[in-house]
Amino acid sequence: MSRQNREESLQKEIIIGTRGSKLALIQSEEIRRKLQEKGYSSSLKIIKTKGDKILDTPLSKIGDKGLFVKEIEEELLNKTVDIAVHSLKDLPSVLPDELFIGATTGRVDRRDIFISKDGKKLSELPCSSIIGTGSLRRKAQILALRPDFIVKDMRGNLDTRLRKLGEEEFDGIILAAAGLIRMGLIDKITEYLSPDLVLPSAGQGVIAVEVRKDNKEILHILKKIDEPVSRDEISAERSFLFTMQGGCQIPAGASASVSGNSLTLKGLIASLDGKRLFRGEITGDRANGKELGRKLAEKLLSDGAAIILKELRERDW
Repeated sequence: MSRQNREESLQKEIIIGTRGSKLALIQSEEIRRKLQEKGYSSSLKIIKTKGDKILDTPLSKIGDKGLFVKEIEEELLNKTVDIAVHSLKDLPSVLPDELFIGATTGRVDRRDIFISKDGKKLSELPCSSIIGTGSLRRKAQILALRPDFIVKDMRGNLDTRLRKLGEEEFDGIILAAAGLIRMGLIDKITEYLSPDLVLPSAGQGVIAVEVRKDNKEILHILKKIDEPVSRDEISAERSFLFTMQGGCQIPAGASASVSGNSLTLKGLIASLDGKRLFRGEITGDRANGKELGRKLAEKLLSDGAAIILKELRERDW
């Protein structure tokens, strides 16, 4: 391709595939602004996913092969959109061969948060309090902290979950801090949960931009908005999850932090009831994030986490 033709192709409007929830649109608009700052125009195409359509069934029972991304990826592969914007934690640990994470944003806040109906912190709630979450990872860790709690499944977008807290029997709900921050709802947060107590999901707080590997022009553009620290952190986190065969049906968490040329990764896998919990930590060169993720996962598996994975695979969901 000649330089003139390449420049003309880069000037075309970039079509962004996204879910239609308020948070998804806020995240996609963030990517639009970043592209605009680099001189590129873009528009949004809203795509409804399986995870958006089935709201009365726990995620673990539906299956975990890209519930919130598959339909968007199909449009990306069919070339009806140029890029796709996701919450990185929603992306499966294995992407289709033709696709690639072309850019990541800086992490807003990796922590989970607790929102109480009456303003009480988790530690202040009475026995048999009812906590809502759609995540097995959160459920297992909360039960490890407070086995007296009753943890019930809660589905829906952020607005829906906040409404359910007010209208239904829940005493509190657990969500990702990043979503509330991006939606300007920090005042709703009762308590930030330390990663030492509730380890976040891999990629939590990061926005991912997915692209076709053969779209060299768009890949060139996305390099201009990519955040190297986030990319190195999520490389380690997703490698850990991949080695753990992690997804919606695996109560696993991973959180990596970069400091200079060093990267520290914390990982966790737990039984569904929170009674068995395997944690680990590894530090090494930030350039070797994938290897660090693999090593930590293998360490936890050898420590006994492999038994939990076997039980989960044999479970009748």
